[in-house]
Amino acid sequence: MNKIENIKVIILAGSRDFGRCPIASRLSTALWPVIDKTAIERLLLHLSNHGVKHVVICSNGDTSFLRQSIETHDHIELKFLDEQLPLGTAGCIRQAANADNDALLLIFPAGMVSPPEIDALIAAHENGKSDLTVVFNPTSKDGNPDAEVAEIYVCEPAVLEYIPKAGYCDIKESLIPAIIRAGGTVQAATLPKPVGNFQDRAGYLAATADYLTSVKNNQINLSGCKQHSSKDVWLANSAKVVPSARIFGPVVVMDNASISEQAIIFGPTVVGRNVTIGKNTLVENSVLWEGSNVGRNCEVRNCVVDHQATVPAYRVVLEQAIPYKPMSMLKSSISRAIKFSSNKVEKLQSFVQQHFDKINEKMPNWLRPYKGNIVRWLAGSIVLIAFLWSYWSGIVDLWSLWQRSDEYSSGLLVPFLAVYILWSRRHAIAKCRIRPCLWGLLAFLSAQGVRLFGLFFMYSSAERLSIALSIAALVLLLFGWQFFRKVSTILLFLFLMLPWPNRVQAAVAIPLQRWATSSAVFCLEMIGYEVVREGNVIHMGGATVAVAEACNGLRMVTAFFVITGLVVLLVERAWWEKLTVLVSSLPIALLCNTIRLAITAIAFTVLSGEHWEKIFHDFGGYAMMPLSLAIVVFELWLLTKLTMVPQERPQKIIVRKSEN
Repeated sequence: MNKIENIKVIILAGSRDFGRCPIASRLSTALWPVIDKTAIERLLLHLSNHGVKHVVICSNGDTSFLRQSIETHDHIELKFLDEQLPLGTAGCIRQAANADNDALLLIFPAGMVSPPEIDALIAAHENGKSDLTVVFNPTSKDGNPDAEVAEIYVCEPAVLEYIPKAGYCDIKESLIPAIIRAGGTVQAATLPKPVGNFQDRAGYLAATADYLTSVKNNQINLSGCKQHSSKDVWLANSAKVVPSARIFGPVVVMDNASISEQAIIFGPTVVGRNVTIGKNTLVENSVLWEGSNVGRNCEVRNCVVDHQATVPAYRVVLEQAIPYKPMSMLKSSISRAIKFSSNKVEKLQSFVQQHFDKINEKMPNWLRPYKGNIVRWLAGSIVLIAFLWSYWSGIVDLWSLWQRSDEYSSGLLVPFLAVYILWSRRHAIAKCRIRPCLWGLLAFLSAQGVRLFGLFFMYSSAERLSIALSIAALVLLLFGWQFFRKVSTILLFLFLMLPWPNRVQAAVAIPLQRWATSSAVFCLEMIGYEVVREGNVIHMGGATVAVAEACNGLRMVTAFFVITGLVVLLVERAWWEKLTVLVSSLPIALLCNTIRLAITAIAFTVLSGEHWEKIFHDFGGYAMMPLSLAIVVFELWLLTKLTMVPQERPQKIIVRKSEN
């Protein structure tokens, strides 16, 4: 018992996984539910039952949310560590250990279904007599190497000497090689059964399936939940399952869940609290979180359904993470807009027609000639209000994404910049003939088709795309082709406010990260520094710089597209010059990112202290925008010099007076 009390457990909760998994973008995997408790609460309860006293939870940006979501345990002294800069797994150990130089360190991932026995981990570490013990899951039957990694480590306090006091340090890429180079020992230990650690939807479903399969012959300890006669189906007392429904375990149906007629549930599946499954619906190898709703005649296979999420009727959903979306609010907004347009427009038109003459008589004489323009502005205002009414939930979702995502925060400026460009062209636009075009109605209906496609098939990118398409269609409908052609480039500029699809971002992020690391190393070697590269980690002198995924340059690429788009729309140049500037925006953005990484790496060899490192890290990112803008201005100047036609020297004309 004394050994247990003399250890410190460090839980690596990480951060939300923006862009890859829609549920993980909203909710950290540490808070994903495992039957009746979240993964991190399940781990904390397991530690408390084994007598662990000291626990530190490390996260990046979600500390306050974790603190509110985790139930405190009286027997555990729980502390939270917010990772301000990317520290790496070993860097988090350095911060969490603090002054405890005599405590044995146990490192766990937050996303875990079946935590291992603490005594067995300590015994395996002591028997090996090593500085660091790397814990593995047992080898899977199919020989998949990814299934062996448990991400659990047991460390002696002496390993803190091998972790730099500042900067990024990872256990596998930095700490273990440093221990071996210094003559320390690192051993591997294999667990008797897998712990079910996960980082995404597929891993979560696999870990839940292994857990349900391993306990199907034992009682799952759930309050108010009894094991069915089939021994692998657990039903809560308050669950409502009609007799015609068929359940093939292992399946857990929790409190107040409702399964309708002819529904079929194949395990391993967990049906959370207050979940509703419609008639003639098939659910297989899925986890439905609390409050979710699956409509009738649906097919859901290998899916994770978020809290309060909805799967519409007659949908086939395969291998997806279905996030929560306020679909009911969106539908009600559409229905309210349709109801408004059908019931109120005629009354409004009648009211305007009856009282417009009276209003016109009271107007000043100088304002009466603009009577027709006032009607157009009034109609445009009504259309704008209806548009905002219908798309309000999508606009709010887009605003939230701009606020929380560094890669697409520049999209917040795009609508305001578009308005400024319109104002700068107001004199030329005012000369356009306003003539509504019915082709705009067809374009608007097509945009709504894109929106419904994204709504019902859970493609948020299609929903956001329909916002820009609808704006362009309404401009064509209300103002006509001449006006539309005049502002077409500004409408194209609006597409820069939309985030990239998740698959595109995932396909681009890793190559950009590798390119950023390689180019930074090349620049540092060209300057004369001795650099050692380990993956995406750069070692130079006594400093270690990690090129995290957030530093891959995608943020700078998206922001620079906005800057170059603004410059191209404001300057008066030939079309091919503007096209040259647009094409060059990508290499300029990557060049600026490489310069930033190289300068940051050099600064980290001089600066000491995380406070100054953070200040320089943030300042370096801000300083690249003026640099990139200066490069664009230089490019425009160079194009002017290269394409300037030389002026011919005027010939001298001699006029002689005739003798006659």
